[in-house]
Amino acid sequence: MKKQEQESLLNTLKARFDQNPQRHPGISWADIQARLEANPNALKSLQAMEATGGEPDVIGLDPKTGAVTFCDCAKESPTGRRSLCYDRAALDARKENKPKGSAVEMAEEMGIALLTEDQYRALQTLGEFDAKTSSWLATPPALRSLDGAIFGDYRYGRVFIYHNGVQSYYAARGFRGVLSI
Repeated sequence: MKKQEQESLLNTLKARFDQNPQRHPGISWADIQARLEANPNALKSLQAMEATGGEPDVIGLDPKTGAVTFCDCAKESPTGRRSLCYDRAALDARKENKPKGSAVEMAEEMGIALLTEDQYRALQTLGEFDAKTSSWLATPPALRSLDGAIFGDYRYGRVFIYHNGVQSYYAARGFRGVLSI
């Protein structure tokens, strides 16, 4: 990443951090920036999150390790990560009308992970996300082995977690990512 791109990304992340203090009470930007500048791979992942519409922001800090957690905080599932089936096996199994890719594979390419159900529920305590869209979630292996996957959304003032076949894809379903640094 070029110096100018890095500075632009850091400015964007700082502005978002400053505009949303409720997502990270008691955490200082100086600590976050130092950690980011020491980790160029994390900056590349955050740039990919930003470029696909995720609007990443800090949502936590591990008091023991100092690890910072970033998450996609766009109001709706990131626009650059929609119309994806769940994973590569699901994509390969589709005979017709294949989507452009898979959520798990795209997350891996970006260097991030799909949110777990618990992480998704925790995110929803910081705001109302996915009121018009839905997001694939990391799925337990037992469910995935049955060709199912889970996704979440926010409707009627509450969080819903549903299941769907892994081969399905929708224009209004994407995925949210999480990154610990």
